[in-house]
Amino acid sequence: MKVEDFVEILGADFYTGVPDSQLKPLCNYLINTYGISEKHVIAANEGNCTALAAGYHLATGKVPVVYMQNSGIGNIINPVASLLNDKVYAIPCIFVVGWRGEPGIYDEPQHIYQGEVTVRLLEDMGIEVFVLSKDTEEKELCDAMTKFSEKLKLGKNIAIVVRKGALSYDAKIEYKNANEMKREEIIRQIVSVTCDDPIVSTTGKASRELFEIREQNGQGHKHDFLTVGSMGHSSSIALGIAMNKLNQKVWCIDGDGAALMHMGAMAVVGSSNQKNMVHIVINNGAHETVGGMPTVASKIDLCKIAKGCGYDNVMCASNVEELDKVLKNAKKSNELCFIEVKAAIGARENLGRPTTTAIENKDAFMEFLKE
Repeated sequence: MKVEDFVEILGADFYTGVPDSQLKPLCNYLINTYGISEKHVIAANEGNCTALAAGYHLATGKVPVVYMQNSGIGNIINPVASLLNDKVYAIPCIFVVGWRGEPGIYDEPQHIYQGEVTVRLLEDMGIEVFVLSKDTEEKELCDAMTKFSEKLKLGKNIAIVVRKGALSYDAKIEYKNANEMKREEIIRQIVSVTCDDPIVSTTGKASRELFEIREQNGQGHKHDFLTVGSMGHSSSIALGIAMNKLNQKVWCIDGDGAALMHMGAMAVVGSSNQKNMVHIVINNGAHETVGGMPTVASKIDLCKIAKGCGYDNVMCASNVEELDKVLKNAKKSNELCFIEVKAAIGARENLGRPTTTAIENKDAFMEFLKE
């Protein structure tokens, strides 16, 4: 279904969400049509979106749309159950959910279980579901929305779960910034400086690039914990390791979208004063792994935030020379370090995925930590 027809059938004039590769046609359409404005907001996490949508309804009386990957369902459970639900404030909302890990469709390991329980989780929250596929006709969706309109009037929520390839959009959008260093180049330099230190890497292309760099170097993968799912939690994982491995320098490779998603983790890390941890945020101002849609990270000062959270040694790098300097500073430092690295948008088209399983990665990493 063309995304233009999809949006017309929904009939909403406010969208907020966290970008998803399965919903890339919708995300690109919204950026192309509204940009970031009072009609379209890319929020930090899905719970944030849901609360923002509630505020929109309170101010206008209209029904908002929240879009997300199904991995974000966990983030909406609290506001759906304790804010939107018709037994509380009865605030209607249309959720548009990209269905990663759909049973019977091959996907990455972090999506498998989430895909199995997607429809069940939504229905358990009292959200009626319509599944949109490549074969769905406009009339079918129109009929569903006519039926759903009565539920929305009663303050209930509905969800359209979008299968792979169900939406299309012909216009092309190029996402870019003025930064010069590519993320893979940055990670390669991190690997060269960290030597045998453990690394926790964030979800998405950062972990994929780290895996391929190790392959190219012939190093194996025992030094790295690849956080292939659980977006926004890598720094907390790294902190848990650092607190219990005081004689090891623990590095976290984070992304700006992930850091924003659960920014409260920075306050916890900063207040810990964990002197054997280095938190690196590679900031390209984009949700690049799912298509390149913007985050707000290019408009805020992550270093000032880190200082305010209590990180002892806060540094920033925007070119190769600065990166080499700050990494070597962090390597020898006996302080909790934060490094923001300004990065360009873009990755190799032939970038692969880890060839080891998540369990194999975990087991090898734990054995390494015992050494």
